[in-house]
Amino acid sequence: MKRALRKKAREEFEANPPLKRVVFENPFDYLDNKLTNYGCDNSLKLTLQFLAENNIPNIYKTIEWLGENGGGCDCEVLANVEETFGNSPI
Repeated sequence: MKRALRKKAREEFEANPPLKRVVFENPFDYLDNKLTNYGCDNSLKLTLQFLAENNIPNIYKTIEWLGENGGGCDCEVLANVEETFGNSPI
């Protein structure tokens, strides 16, 4: 039962991201490197910096989506959102 619920949650998560999965893998590496050096200040400063530097469209839609999926700050984006992608079979 638990496995089925997790699978359904992953499918819903993957169905509606504002960016393609491949694009999301780059910010995870970026955040991992930056957070190692600077730590998290409980904001999305580094995530926003990555999105702006890489001319990602729909920045605010992306930030909203990240928040809805457990990414309320940079370290949560790395821990929660990346984990969801990492557990996905896609």
